[in-house]
Amino acid sequence: QVQVVESGGGLVQAGGSLRLSCTASGGTFSNYNMGWFRQAPGKEREFVAVIGWRGGSTYADSVEGRFTISRDNAKNTVYLQMNSLKPEDTAVYYCARDRRQWREVTTTQTNFGSWGQGTQVTVSS
Repeated sequence: QVQVVESGGGLVQAGGSLRLSCTASGGTFSNYNMGWFRQAPGKEREFVAVIGWRGGSTYADSVEGRFTISRDNAKNTVYLQMNSLKPEDTAVYYCARDRRQWREVTTTQTNFGSWGQGTQVTVSS
């Protein structure tokens, strides 16, 4: 059974930084794409960033150049470094693992089958 756990959220002023972490247990971590998504109040959950099992990454336009996704396969952990945070980045951030092994990078939420409980990020103006 896969367990995904996020950590690192909190309250930060605009322009500040946070680093989110996500550990995923169950299966061989290095075989899977890992993604970050977020859901702001009153809005649908949206894609933020994904890192492929081979290390390639893709970002949403809204975070490109400010956020960096990385992974440490030895620790079964994926990170999201968030810099130059804006109030519009306020959301619950979710980490998820691709359902499929050894696949091309995807941003489609339905391809992700194991989700964490989420961690709140609040950016004050």
